[in-house]
Amino acid sequence: MTTEKTTFTGYHKLVILLLALTQFSVVLDFMVLSPLGDLLMKSLHLSTSQFGTVVSAYSLSAGVAGFLTAGFADSFDRKRLLLFFYIGFIVGTLFCGISQSYVQLVIARIVTGLFGGVIGSISMAIVADLFTIQQRGRVMGFLQMGFGASQVLGIPISLFLAYKWNWKVPFFLIVVIAHVIWLCVVLFLQPINAHLKEKRTSSALSHLLKTLRNPEYRTGFLASALLSLGGFLIMPWGAAFSINNLHVTKEQLPIMFMVSGVSTLLIMPFIGKLSDKMDKFRLMWLATTWLMFIVVVYTNLIPVPFWLVVTLNVLLMMGVMSRMVPAMALITSLPTMPDRGAFMSINSSLQYVSGGIAAAIGGLIIQQQTPKSPIEHFDILGYLMVVIAGTCIYLVLKVNRILKSRR
Repeated sequence: MTTEKTTFTGYHKLVILLLALTQFSVVLDFMVLSPLGDLLMKSLHLSTSQFGTVVSAYSLSAGVAGFLTAGFADSFDRKRLLLFFYIGFIVGTLFCGISQSYVQLVIARIVTGLFGGVIGSISMAIVADLFTIQQRGRVMGFLQMGFGASQVLGIPISLFLAYKWNWKVPFFLIVVIAHVIWLCVVLFLQPINAHLKEKRTSSALSHLLKTLRNPEYRTGFLASALLSLGGFLIMPWGAAFSINNLHVTKEQLPIMFMVSGVSTLLIMPFIGKLSDKMDKFRLMWLATTWLMFIVVVYTNLIPVPFWLVVTLNVLLMMGVMSRMVPAMALITSLPTMPDRGAFMSINSSLQYVSGGIAAAIGGLIIQQQTPKSPIEHFDILGYLMVVIAGTCIYLVLKVNRILKSRR
């Protein structure tokens, strides 16, 4: 392993920072719905199934957008593509903030998903273009820090503003932050168009179909979809479960998310480095096994001291994020350069669609008799997640074998 392949240049670090910031804003926009869930359901008088629809509206529209853009994602400079979809995401988020009803909010989430859902796939294509496989574990670790940062800074601040004024304020905050990030991408990110030099004679549709027909790619697609499916079964209901079942107060809720976020920020760089030093599949199955144990404990939890609730949340997030870093480092190594944009778009869309399906399923399984009564059947979602997580281990093992056979 050469130094050139493993060290980052100054520009590499700048790219990682810009991508992490875009991830931060997009993840915050999506993740803020979960901690706002209890407040949103009470403010707009939503049932659990309606809230599940609000969550899934973004995911399903993001999935559709991924498929629609997959055919031509490799036909444009990735910087220009990122800027176009990012400004659409900003407009959609603004619509969320000015929504006055359940129907308007669902429509706004659909618009946001159509643009925001493609940003992740573009970012992954940029990572695959600019970084070697020896570097990608660390890059994925840093990008996943956007998730942690959204919990450390974004979600606690958003919850404070929401409870001080109303649930719309966090969306206005995201619009302001995203505008600044968009300008930074315009000014500092260089054109990313090396893939355009690859000769391609096929049309956008045939390129999409060719990517879908590749059996090796399909294994990666299914693994990504199930990774998201398991997580989204329980994630949208975390705040409502904490408040109504575990008796966490609205003042304690931001603290819980902040501590979980700090732990994610601390653990992700370590997991990224570890992923580049040891066998990625081994790390993935160890983290998944840990997650399967913790999720059963957490979803069957009864009212306990707040410090224990926070500790279990930290352990749960460690399991979720620690399996994603090595798994995605492997899956994003499957496509060749001419197929990366299409692969990442399809992969991202499947993740969003599966996440939307999971949120909708969760909304149908769990029940809440009154706005202040406990969430019922949350444990069933935990058991489903265990089954799905076990299947993910098998699929990522197949991806690992494909990559090893190539080398």
